[in-house]
Amino acid sequence: MDILAQVITSFIATGAFGILFNAPKNTLVKCGLIGAGGWLVYYLVEGYYDDPVLGTLLATVFIAVLSQELAKLYKTPVIIFSVAGIIPLVPGGLAYNAMRNFVEENYNTALGSAAQVLMLAGTIAFGLVFSEVINQVIRKINERKLKI
Repeated sequence: MDILAQVITSFIATGAFGILFNAPKNTLVKCGLIGAGGWLVYYLVEGYYDDPVLGTLLATVFIAVLSQELAKLYKTPVIIFSVAGIIPLVPGGLAYNAMRNFVEENYNTALGSAAQVLMLAGTIAFGLVFSEVINQVIRKINERKLKI
């Protein structure tokens, strides 16, 4: 039952961010599904391996690849799907706790939290770039197949 609540909550959060991001109305459900799917990947991987960085990486690649495919299919910019889909993975609560610990002068805890925030944010950026590289390689392979 917990996993269903996680998926529904991430769907709503992603769809709501799509509204704030002024995504076209016909893409809001798709954005919500991408975000929910990405969060499901993260939740399952993090629960199984107990590694939030690996979960974030795999979820980000999942979101980015799916965003690129839906952008081709519906002829919309990739950013509509990828930005909204990434929202559940952003470590905002952890960043807040890091800053709160800095203010409260708990520097050891704050540095640990800040390092984890940087790792997760870097992982999100790396996953988005890595999936674009995968997309470019697949595109080049398909172009070569068509020439032959």
